[in-house]
Amino acid sequence: MSDKITSLSKLAGIKMAETFQLGLLFLASFGVLWATIIEVGEVIDKGGPDLGDVLMLFLLIEVAAMVAIYFKTNRLSVRFLVYIGITALTRVLVVDAKYMENPQILTLVGAIFVLTLGVFILRMCEGWFGLDEEGRD
Repeated sequence: MSDKITSLSKLAGIKMAETFQLGLLFLASFGVLWATIIEVGEVIDKGGPDLGDVLMLFLLIEVAAMVAIYFKTNRLSVRFLVYIGITALTRVLVVDAKYMENPQILTLVGAIFVLTLGVFILRMCEGWFGLDEEGRD
């Protein structure tokens, strides 16, 4: 009897965690949609996009793609987070570079380089070692 209760409680816990996870994913999706609508509205109010607006839309697209991939595969790729970081730093560099000192600009460029190197290393490791068992699903 105790084994049956244990297995039922484990199953209930797993289902509760999955439901919580899906709920948060729906909230994240709604947040991305809401942010996109606001950003497009601001672009329309301005009369057109500038480069910072385009990069912001790319950030929103990358976050939406990451959520969609998580819905499909139930996995979160580290590379997508790094891509978002690269795009965000590039946006800061493009939009605010005229107000920055040289050391700040060099720091941002260095951070972008390190993140790009990280993506390269992740891709090379995928090629050398292949995907784990979870990644093959």
